[in-house]
Amino acid sequence: MEHLSFYKLKEQPFSNSNDNRYFYSNTQHADALIRLKYAVDSMKGLAVVVGGIGTGKTTLARKILDELDEDKYEAALLVVLHSTVTADWFLRKIAIQLGVENVAESRLDILGQLYKRLLEINESGLKAVILIDEAQMLQNREIMEEFRGLLNMEVSQGKLLTLILFGLPDLGNILALDEPLKQRIAVKYRLKEFDRSVTQEYIQHRLRVAGCEEEIFTPEAITCIHSYSKGNPRLINTLCDNAILEGFFIKQKPICKDTVDSVANNLDFNSLN
Repeated sequence: MEHLSFYKLKEQPFSNSNDNRYFYSNTQHADALIRLKYAVDSMKGLAVVVGGIGTGKTTLARKILDELDEDKYEAALLVVLHSTVTADWFLRKIAIQLGVENVAESRLDILGQLYKRLLEINESGLKAVILIDEAQMLQNREIMEEFRGLLNMEVSQGKLLTLILFGLPDLGNILALDEPLKQRIAVKYRLKEFDRSVTQEYIQHRLRVAGCEEEIFTPEAITCIHSYSKGNPRLINTLCDNAILEGFFIKQKPICKDTVDSVANNLDFNSLN
C-alpha cells in the first residue's frame, strides 16, 4: 500500500486486530501478567481483570494464553459472544476445551467428568486454566454458581482449575450474583488508560514492530492523539491509522497536529479538554 511505503512501514501498525507481536508491555500490563501468572502457578482459583472498552483486556488475555507453555499448562480461551448462554452450555464448553471426551448430557454428569479430567491433568503435572473474555456478558446467576462449584474442586496444593475472567468494570456486579463466588476472587487487576508518556511509547513501539524507525508524528501530534483518545489504546490505534492515511494524501512528513485534529473531527471524537 502506497501510504505505508511513504512512511517506510512494512505493514499496518495500528490495526485493532489482536496480534501478539504488537503487545506493548508497559508497566501496568507487565504487572497484570505477573499477577495472573502468580494466580495460575499458585493455584489460587479465581482471578479477574477489568477495564473500560478498548483498554487492552482481550490483548492481555491472548498474551497470557500465548505465554502459558503447553508443557506446563492445559489452557484455553473462551470468548463470550452474547448474554443468552446457559450454565449447561458453558460447562460443556469448558469440558470440551479441557479435553473431556464424549461429554455427558446432564449437568451433574458433566461435573463428574470435569472433576475426573482435572485430576488427570493435575496428576500429569500440568495446571488447568480457563480464560474467559467478555465475561460481563454472563449475566446469569446459575453460571456464577457453577463457577463456584468448579472452584470447589481442589487438592492439597490448591484449586484444580484456575479461572481468569476479563470484562468491563461492571463484571464485579455480575460476580456478586453469587456472593460466595465474589469472595473467592484471589487476584484482581484494573486496566487503566495510558498517560501521555505511555501513549508516546505505545505509538513508537507499534511503529518499530511495523518496520519504521522514524518519528512520523510530531510531539504536538502525539499530545493531540493522547488528548482525543484519553489514552485508550483502541482509540489511539484508530486515530493513528487514519492520520497516517490522511498524512499520505497531503504528503505530510512528519504528521502534524492539524492533521490529527482533522481526522478526529471526521471521526466525531470529542473536543480536546
